[in-house]
Amino acid sequence: MSTKLNTIEVKDIIIAHQMLKDVVVKTPLQKDSILSERYQCNVYLKREDLQVVRSFKIRGAYNFMQSLTDEELKNGVVCASAGNHAQGVAYSCKALGVKGRVFMPATTPRQKVDRVAFFGGPFIEIVLTGDTFDDSYKDAIAFCDANDMAFIHPFDDYRTITGQGTIGLEVLEEIDEPISHVFMGVGGGGLVSGVGSYIKNISPATQVIGVEPEGAPGMKLSLEHNQVYPLEKIDKFVDGASVKQVGNLTFEIGKEVIDDIVIVPEGKISTTLVDLYNENAIVAEPAGALPVSALDFYKDQIKGKNIVCIISGGNNDIDRMQEIKERSLIYEGFKHYFIVNFPQRAGALREFMEDVLGETDDITRFEYTKKNNRDKGPVLVGIELKDKTDYEPLIDRMNKKGFAYIEINKDQDLFNLLI
Repeated sequence: MSTKLNTIEVKDIIIAHQMLKDVVVKTPLQKDSILSERYQCNVYLKREDLQVVRSFKIRGAYNFMQSLTDEELKNGVVCASAGNHAQGVAYSCKALGVKGRVFMPATTPRQKVDRVAFFGGPFIEIVLTGDTFDDSYKDAIAFCDANDMAFIHPFDDYRTITGQGTIGLEVLEEIDEPISHVFMGVGGGGLVSGVGSYIKNISPATQVIGVEPEGAPGMKLSLEHNQVYPLEKIDKFVDGASVKQVGNLTFEIGKEVIDDIVIVPEGKISTTLVDLYNENAIVAEPAGALPVSALDFYKDQIKGKNIVCIISGGNNDIDRMQEIKERSLIYEGFKHYFIVNFPQRAGALREFMEDVLGETDDITRFEYTKKNNRDKGPVLVGIELKDKTDYEPLIDRMNKKGFAYIEINKDQDLFNLLI
């Protein structure tokens, strides 16, 4: 079957599917009763978090590597990754008996680094460099060029995209009813390009919805500017989908196959992560929770329809759970931070505790900003509310009692500095 310009050939996705069938897990497509009831539609989750390396990235990595010549494989391979692609390359290196060097940001969660080492064993060497994927990418390319090795691109290569597209094939194989919308996360664009190409050719009425974190909306801005649009800075919280620049190829394909991009705040993604764990016993990573996070923004359009969310990965570090819970509480309006200047009068602290705090308000952080002058220095105070509607009464009581304060939640620069 021929396709439109700038999409992946369906026949190549079918070939990739055959190449991968003995390597990857055919992950389940599960109807989620809780989400289905919440959004009054049929929500199906494509569980790539249950993949052999707990993410979809192995599909593109292995498909790319198996296409290389014997000479190319003998020279070894190089990749750059925020974690999941690295695991896919590491697994493929061990499976194919190929030496590889994996470049990852120094900020990569320890859990992901350890899993890369586990899957690659003696076949791979890990290099931690830079703060973002883009930093490690530059170093990886420089090493690759200097040593004449094959670079396994995490998203901007036809073979990588074709491998990711096999998810679309599996989805349409596993469901008989027409699918109204498919939601998936967008980082560099490999997943949405591959899956979108297959979906649009086999089920053109299905809406392909990309989802990006608020702190890294690279594809949305690129589509709006009709060219690849580099981001000056990004929020690295959604590490699996936070890149400064989408691919040139994925952008061209994205123009053809993406119907809409939803931008989701990191706090909302955190709430989704907590809910997926508490309600569904699903351990997703931030990028994996992106598509489910977008459903709130699409609830009117999907009502009564069949929709699919691709849970792209589940490589989450348990050490991050406190940060995730914190971001969720702040986003939902339950947790607030203040710098409070206590009046210089006896009993001011007791007055704050007794007359300002509500009966169910909890102080979760209390820190003097001047360690050597506690009597006169302002205090950093964190307060968790049982009900978000308790916020305005709290502010009213603070004003009436004469406590001077700064609301840190409303000052992003101050928040980043102190919290």
